[in-house]
Amino acid sequence: MEWWNDFLTWLDAPSTRPTLFAAGVLFVAVVAAGLLAAWISTGAVRRVVAQRDRELRSNAIATLVDAATEASVWNSLTPQEQVLADRAVGQADVLVRLLPIRGADVAANWSAHQLHELKRASATFGYQLDPAVGEFRDRMVEWQRHPGRAKRGFQNDLVRWRTQRQEPEQDIVDAQDQWVAEQHHDRYRDTAAYEQPVTVATSPTAVVVSDPSKPAGT
Repeated sequence: MEWWNDFLTWLDAPSTRPTLFAAGVLFVAVVAAGLLAAWISTGAVRRVVAQRDRELRSNAIATLVDAATEASVWNSLTPQEQVLADRAVGQADVLVRLLPIRGADVAANWSAHQLHELKRASATFGYQLDPAVGEFRDRMVEWQRHPGRAKRGFQNDLVRWRTQRQEPEQDIVDAQDQWVAEQHHDRYRDTAAYEQPVTVATSPTAVVVSDPSKPAGT
């Protein structure tokens, strides 16, 4: 216990007070510096994550808007172009659903319904679908800026579409869509068969060799 008594005596000595004060100030400074560094690093990481999320969101929305443009002229695309467009739409749909944003699933469902309607309208109205594409673009950009408010609008539209859907009429619409798709594929299949190059077989040319020992008229 002698060393403990010596330590207490050293603490009570007036000469050790400046040392204790300096040690206390150093300890507080180290703790404050650590907390400040942790706060700065956390803010930097949050900014990087937020920037990454904005980039992913912008890419997904840009892909969906481009898909809406292609869907507006869906009936004029070749079957190969339609397959590529559907693949791009599928990837964008997955990216939207995986985004850490409120209402991502609702936005993906709304965009899928709108793209389907644009494809159906392209077979009826042709190329006059610029207002519909513009509305689709504006709604998706609005969802990027204000997710909560746009989510309520998407939900209202989905509920309205669900209540307006009737099974007999939906069966007729599905049959009509299937007929349009079959006509489209038949048209491009006939066009591909018509444009196939035709190979013409050429017969070998007969070569006549004259005998110099015979007269020319023989």
